[in-house]
Amino acid sequence: MIAPCTPLHAWLGRKLGLPPGQGPSPDTIAEYQRTKLRETIAYVRERSPFHRERLATLPDGFPNHLDDFARLPFTTADDLRRDHLAMLCVSHDQVARVVTLRTSGTTAAPKRIYFSDADLELTLDFFHHGMSTLVKPGSSVLILLPGSTPDSVGDLLARALGRMQVKGVVHGPIGEPGAAIDAAISCQADCLVGIPVQVLAMAEHPQAARLRGTIKSVLLTTDYVPQAIGQRIRNAWGCEVFEHYGMTETGLGGGVDCRAHAGYHLRAADLYYEVVDPESGSPLAAGDRGELVVTTLTRQAMPLLRYRTGDWGRLLPMEGCPCGGITPRLERVPGRLINRFKLSGDELLPMWSLDEALFALPGLLDYRARLLSEGQKQRLEFVFQTNLSEHADLALEGKRAAEAVPELKQCLSRGDISLGPVSVTTEAWASDGSTKRTFYYN
Repeated sequence: MIAPCTPLHAWLGRKLGLPPGQGPSPDTIAEYQRTKLRETIAYVRERSPFHRERLATLPDGFPNHLDDFARLPFTTADDLRRDHLAMLCVSHDQVARVVTLRTSGTTAAPKRIYFSDADLELTLDFFHHGMSTLVKPGSSVLILLPGSTPDSVGDLLARALGRMQVKGVVHGPIGEPGAAIDAAISCQADCLVGIPVQVLAMAEHPQAARLRGTIKSVLLTTDYVPQAIGQRIRNAWGCEVFEHYGMTETGLGGGVDCRAHAGYHLRAADLYYEVVDPESGSPLAAGDRGELVVTTLTRQAMPLLRYRTGDWGRLLPMEGCPCGGITPRLERVPGRLINRFKLSGDELLPMWSLDEALFALPGLLDYRARLLSEGQKQRLEFVFQTNLSEHADLALEGKRAAEAVPELKQCLSRGDISLGPVSVTTEAWASDGSTKRTFYYN
């Protein structure tokens, strides 16, 4: 059965200014994005000292074609740390929200991203229409994301849901899964929105069965979503699990999958995505995997041009989704390029390969990994988090699952790397939304 068309298809048609009933096509989307890129370049050259200097030699009306856009320099995370004020295109009294992003485990200066009221309204609009895939008027959504601060992600989502007559209840990140279950029952939630490992802890809680038959849909967001986690949540509650891709730099919203679950339908009215070779920065051919690069098309306070996200991904054909919706579409994003171990022989072990192997294990809630160099050899250690009172077998099962990961298997057979020790803890890790699924190096 073909899934219902994503509501973002009609939303995008309206944003492109198409007549009622006329949906977008690849040609109308490309023309719209080219026009918006031209407008954005002209806007930042006039208003931003940072961009004015970098784009001084561009001819008026650039780009003539979307392919020309790759001639522009990249914007990087270091630019957001060092030159954020020079990137501003509005006066300070027009800034409605400043988000400061610190890099965990480093002393680097934080990134700062600025939003005007108009920028926040665009996010509200995308949340409103994107969530209409999951819920309908009269539904109740428990929001397991930060939301106590005005215009934070949870607050924006609750306000967007209100536009479609859906009750959004902000609970915040999950500190105690049992309390989150109680909150879901109290507000009669039929939908949850939260961080993957935290919702997994909720689904694996001894009281999780109280929500079976009640929770109809779950949206996993703010972190990369291992398919194994989605499957365990589906098994626990018999619900449909959706994924959202986005980051603060994209204005929080980036793309969301439809009921066909065949990739993220992107926020193409506000964002333009490219895929480049992560080493050379050269554009890749359609369908190739590489680093995702994003440009904002409608941002007022702090537009971003060719921002290197550090995420690994691939763009999919606009017309290929079984739902029938025509929008730019992104294959599910497994993780960041930096989240890869460099093994002997220059082989790379991505965290997402470990994710799929380890999160398939019953009882595993999260894990940490550490790579140690010992002379010419390497050793990979793990700490597994669980809520099982009897977990003696989890370490052994986890080690066996890791040994079967293709990227590790060959190195293990050569004797270049060893696994262990593997320890298990029932200690709860951070509930502030930060992932603990991190690689550590000696």
